Amino acid sequence: MKVVGVLITAAVVGVAVGRPHSQSLAPVSVEPPPTAETSEPAVIVVHVSGEVASAGLVEVPADARVADVVAAAGGVTATADLNRVNLAEPVVDGQQIVVPTSSGSIPAAVGPGHGDSRIRINDADAAALETLPGVGPVLAATILSHRSEYGPFVAVEDLLDVPGIGEQKLATLRDLVVVP
Repeated sequence: MKVVGVLITAAVVGVAVGRPHSQSLAPVSVEPPPTAETSEPAVIVVHVSGEVASAGLVEVPADARVADVVAAAGGVTATADLNRVNLAEPVVDGQQIVVPTSSGSIPAAVGPGHGDSRIRINDADAAALETLPGVGPVLAATILSHRSEYGPFVAVEDLLDVPGIGEQKLATLRDLVVVP
């Protein structure tokens, strides 16, 4: 048995010695595929309506602001209320910008990605809330106080918890406000 063990050991050593040494492989660098570079900036499409010279779809650079969208729509009309529009706000593809009238007949735009002109009751200040029908300075202050004391509204129906807002006023406001 010892002889068999010695022969197996000799065979293993002989095979290992007789084998060629493995060659070290040079590192392979993997380069990302070339990207198609364009000289033109990306363009987005924004819907602008309300008190602008030419309402409709406008194309603006991807880094555009509301002011750029208004300019692309030919500017504003004489009855536009730019105090209710954040001209410095960045815009996103598919957004709708509504330029309201000074009479307040069109609510102010609410921001990127919402695609509508409803007032965001968790973000709105007193001036924005006062653009809503039946909401004056006192009720706007009450809404802000309630929001400050109890936290953000979870649903539009939570406005019923605000003193001065009943079922009838909620019915008037329901389609004009949004809870993000």
